[in-house]
Amino acid sequence: MRVQEVFFEHEQGDHRTEVVKTYDAALAREAFAEIDDAARDFLAEALHLADSYDPADIPDRANPEFADFLWEDLQENAREDGNVCSFFIVREVHAGVSQCLYVSPDFPSAEAFAKRKALPMS
Repeated sequence: MRVQEVFFEHEQGDHRTEVVKTYDAALAREAFAEIDDAARDFLAEALHLADSYDPADIPDRANPEFADFLWEDLQENAREDGNVCSFFIVREVHAGVSQCLYVSPDFPSAEAFAKRKALPMS
């Protein structure tokens, strides 16, 4: 994974949760394809879709088009300067296996998601 910088890291035993920043849109798209419905819902809330679009323009979350809609909005919000986009990927590494859990255009929502995932299980 081409990583620009690790912004957050939490380790517990052989389990690590981290937020990395990347400028690689293809890598971010691959990570986005791995995230689950709960992460998509978290992202939709973080992007404030309801504030940016008419509700009739937002596909239902059960509709397969919702993921494409969400990706397009994520990509638009990831713009830093002109055509430069940056993405924050939350990934979990356990026993040497890495899995992408969340992708965001901003650090605060990525950090909040990561911290929620990094909490020790009781």
